[in-house]
Amino acid sequence: MQATATVRETAMVGQPAPDFDMASTKNLEKLNENVKLSDYAGKWLVLLFYPLDFTFVCPTELTTFSDRYEDFQGIGAEIIGVSTDSVYSHRAWVNTPRDKGGVADLQYPLAADVTKQVARDYGVLIEDKGVALRGLFVIDPEGALRYKVVHDLNVGRSAEETLRVIQALQTGGLCQAEWKPGHETINA
Repeated sequence: MQATATVRETAMVGQPAPDFDMASTKNLEKLNENVKLSDYAGKWLVLLFYPLDFTFVCPTELTTFSDRYEDFQGIGAEIIGVSTDSVYSHRAWVNTPRDKGGVADLQYPLAADVTKQVARDYGVLIEDKGVALRGLFVIDPEGALRYKVVHDLNVGRSAEETLRVIQALQTGGLCQAEWKPGHETINA
C-alpha cells in the first residue's frame, strides 16, 4: 500500500527537534507517565513512528529494536515507539505474546500520539488515514534533529543501520559510505 504524508513538517535536520509530551507505557500498569522530549536531554533519542498496533510489519520492527536495546543504551541512546493508537491499545499489545502478534517484553516505552500533532510536526502523518508513516528520527543530546528517514508502510527499518548512524554521528567526523565503528573517518 502506498501512502503519503500531507502536512508540512517542522522537523528539519540540523534544527531543534519538535517538542512533545505524550501518554506512554513507561508505567505499564498505571499508564500515568508521559514521555517528553525534555526527559531525554543529555541522551541520544530514537523516535520510531509506526502505523498501528496489532499489524504485521510493526511488531517485527519494534521487537528488533527491543532486542537490540542494550546496544542502544551502550552508546547512550534511548528509544520511544510512537503511533496514533491509544495508550490502552499499546498496553494490550505489549501484554500480547510475540507469537500471537504482540510485542511482549518490549524494553522501551510506546507513546500515544492520539491528537496526531506529533506525527504532524515530524511530517509523517497520513491525514486521511489518521496513521503515521514509518518515520525514524535521531535526536542528539542537545535536542537537535540529526537524522531522519521516512518511508512507506510496507517496509520495516533496521536497528543495525540506526546504531551505525548514531555511532557515526557521535564521532563528530566525516564518515564515508558503509562506515562502521572502528573505521577511520575521512580527513578533510
